[in-house]
Amino acid sequence: MRISARTQYALGAMLALAVADSPVHAEKIAVTQDIPRRFCDNILLQLRRAGLIRSQRGPDGGYWLARPPGEIALADVIRVTEGAEQALRPFSPAAAPLAEIWDRLRSQEDALLSEITLADVIASRDRHQDRDRSSGNGQDVPSDAGRGMS
Repeated sequence: MRISARTQYALGAMLALAVADSPVHAEKIAVTQDIPRRFCDNILLQLRRAGLIRSQRGPDGGYWLARPPGEIALADVIRVTEGAEQALRPFSPAAAPLAEIWDRLRSQEDALLSEITLADVIASRDRHQDRDRSSGNGQDVPSDAGRGMS
């Protein structure tokens, strides 16, 4: 599976919102997740239109998740940003058995991404950070969901 930059940015933005305890301005998401601002705005609009996030304008406004992080699967975000998966070009008759393998692979991929939620990713990140701190590897791992969210 290939994940586009748009999807990587969308997942980063969603994780940033998942760990936030109040609405987050688009500018902060763009800066902390290292997303070009206009691109970030477009991604947030796409996620809002899909019902994954909500927004409010104004100084106390910003973006927040529409549902708890445990109810938003990675597949939900990927489907919004990547769209429907394109059908593969038919295999030649000699390679026709590969079609079934590819279908099974896509099915397994979708099942896995549908199981893993934003909350699972955050918990995994926290476990890795705890392990890094306890191992004394000297790395100062930020406690955010990506790149410098505080």
